[in-house]
Order: sequence, then C-alpha cells, then structure tokens
Amino acid sequence: MYLHLGNDVVVDLKTVVGIFDMDNTTVSYQTRNFLAAAQKDGIVIDVTEDLPKSFIVTEENGKTSVYISSLASRTLYGRAKSDNIII
Repeated sequence: MYLHLGNDVVVDLKTVVGIFDMDNTTVSYQTRNFLAAAQKDGIVIDVTEDLPKSFIVTEENGKTSVYISSLASRTLYGRAKSDNIII
C-alpha cells in the first residue's frame, strides 16, 4: 500500500516511521533540532507549494527521509487508516 503525500508524491506505507503535525511538534526544541539536522544532511524532501502542515519520516534500507507536506497529519492518517493500515 502507498500513501499519497501531495503533489504526485507517494511513499510505501511500510517505510513510514511517523506522521507529525507541524504546528504541534515544532514547538519542541528537539523537533526543531531534528528538522534542522535533517535539512543539513539533505534528507528533507519538500512536496508542498503551500504552507507546510505536516512532516513524514520514512526509513527504507537504513536510509531516513523527511517529507514536508501541505496535507494535514490527520488527513494523511485517515488515508493510511482507510487502507486498513494502522500507524
């Protein structure tokens, strides 16, 4: 099963580590540091043309990627859940 993140980008649900709300999680110093380090490491993939609402962390074959999406985390969770996948 795949999860559509917006702008014609999909990821395999098996690789999704977490779906995070941008407003709620970026309040934390640790989350801001994580996102800054991910940006510095070049693993951030921006799939939005609008205001970012969520970020999705994936891991495949030991490689971590962070996707920035304009879709709400609740919307993404609903899409994943509708495919009978619980994350």
